[in-house]
Amino acid sequence: MSLVNVEKRDHVLLIGLNRPEKMNAMNREMYHQIAAAYYQLENDPELRVGLMYAEGDHFTSGLQLDDWAGVFANGKGIEPGEGELDPFHITGPGLSKPVVFAAQGICFTCGVEMMLNTDVRVAAKGTRFAQLEVKRGIFACGGATIRLQREIGWGNAQRYLLTGDEWTADQAYHWGLIQELVEPGEQFKVALEIAGNIAKAAPLGVQGSLRSSKIAVSEGQEAAKQRLFPDLQPVMASEDVKEGIQSFLERRDAVFKGK
Repeated sequence: MSLVNVEKRDHVLLIGLNRPEKMNAMNREMYHQIAAAYYQLENDPELRVGLMYAEGDHFTSGLQLDDWAGVFANGKGIEPGEGELDPFHITGPGLSKPVVFAAQGICFTCGVEMMLNTDVRVAAKGTRFAQLEVKRGIFACGGATIRLQREIGWGNAQRYLLTGDEWTADQAYHWGLIQELVEPGEQFKVALEIAGNIAKAAPLGVQGSLRSSKIAVSEGQEAAKQRLFPDLQPVMASEDVKEGIQSFLERRDAVFKGK
């Protein structure tokens, strides 16, 4: 049985952790299957958005440390293979397409770090989050030390990175770390609805919005300003812009082709 369920549903790629008997603990094989799914999302022109979720009662209990100890000691870290794209975006290029994230139960360590490399997050009420690494003798190495303070503020991030304590879905919603807080069992449905709405929008417009936002965060606002109109120019020459204008004039829903 695959450790990750991967399914194309129209323009959405569903990526589901599938090791519920182990609370979806991530071993190296699961990592590489997720990385392959991310590569598929990036390189399949029919796909416009990903949805990451998990089977069972929990998103993930975190990394299976006994399987990863040798990797962490190699001085290079986690490396995706050929035909893979790092879902933590620590190594290699990142996605140009958005990912929606749905969590339930416990979402620890690598679960939080994959969430931080997604764009819209949904969590069921009662979901618990934690970066437990300092309680296991290491520190977070999947991006939490790089991204968490940006999401929830310096003090909030250090409060949990330095203690390994848990925080709640209510706290995450209050901080803006998650965008939708839903009843248990509704997280996948709501996340799929959001992903579907993204997939209906103009793909070049979505990817341009995401790219500009990422440049502003990673390189600064001035770099984003310099790239704004040069990046917009080819989008304005697309068939989708014509469709967007025509559908507005005809008072109908646009049908975009990503061209």
